[in-house]
Amino acid sequence: MKKKLLVQPFLKWAGGKRQLLSELRKYIPIYDTYYEPFTGGGALLFDIQPRNAVINDINYQLYNCYNVIKNSVDELIEDLKKYNNNEEFYYLIRDLDRQEGYREYTSVQMASRIIYLNKTCYNGLFRVNSQGQFNVPFGKYKNPKIIDEPVLIAVNNYLTSNNVKILNEDFEQCVQTANKGDFIYFDPPYDPISDTSSFTGYSINGFGKAEQDRLKNVFVTLDKKGCKVLLSNSNTDFIKSLYKDYNIVTVSANRNINSVGTGRGKIDEVLVMNYDKTNKK
Repeated sequence: MKKKLLVQPFLKWAGGKRQLLSELRKYIPIYDTYYEPFTGGGALLFDIQPRNAVINDINYQLYNCYNVIKNSVDELIEDLKKYNNNEEFYYLIRDLDRQEGYREYTSVQMASRIIYLNKTCYNGLFRVNSQGQFNVPFGKYKNPKIIDEPVLIAVNNYLTSNNVKILNEDFEQCVQTANKGDFIYFDPPYDPISDTSSFTGYSINGFGKAEQDRLKNVFVTLDKKGCKVLLSNSNTDFIKSLYKDYNIVTVSANRNINSVGTGRGKIDEVLVMNYDKTNKK
C-alpha cells in the first residue's frame, strides 16, 4: 500500500515522535497487527500506516478526537470554523470545562475545542490541573492553522479504510488481545532524567517507577507470547537496568515541546526491542 503523505499528526503532543521517525523506521519488524498503547499524537502510526491496528490512549480527550475524526470529520471541520485566534476568546473557550454546561457538549464539540486549544495555546501543550481542567496559557501566535482540513480528511480516510480499533484503556488492558507475530510499540511517559525535569516529568495521570516496572512486566509477557515489542524511553540508568536483558539502542532526538525553553533540543533516548535489531526477526 502506498503511503499517504497527508496522513500525519493533527495535534502537537508532548513526547511526539516526529523527530525520531527516521530512527524508528530502522527497527520496524514484519508484523500482523500493530498495537500502540500510548498513541499520543500518533506520529509512528501515521508514518507506517498499518492495515490492522489497535491504538489506545488513557487521555479521554485525545481518544475522543480520534473517534470524531474517524466518524464525524465533516461535522468537526464545520464546528472548527467558529473559532478565532483571539486571546480573550481563547480564555473563554479554555475555561468552558470549569462550567456545568460543558458536560452537555457533544463529542464533536469537545474534539473541536481541544484541537482549537492545541493550535492556539502556548507551545501546543496539553496540560490539566488537579481538577482535570485545561490550564495552558494563550500562545500569542500570529496565524496558527486552526483548521488543517487536508490532514483531517486524510486521517479520516486512513482510519475508515483500514481496520483500526480505537481504545481508551490502561496500557496493559490494551494489549490483552496481542498474539504471536503482532508488533507492539510502547511510547510511555518517560522516566525523568532529573528530579526537576519538566518535560519527562509531564504526565496527566502520573507514571512513576511503579508504572515503569509494571510496563516492563507487560513487555516480558508479550515477549513470551512471541510478540515483537519496541519501546522508547529516557536514557537513564533505571531504564537501562530494567531492560538489560533486551536489545537497547541509544538515539538522539529533538524535544520541541517543553514549558522551559532551555529544556528543548537534542537529547539521548533509548529504544528497547526483543528482536534482532539488524534483521528485525
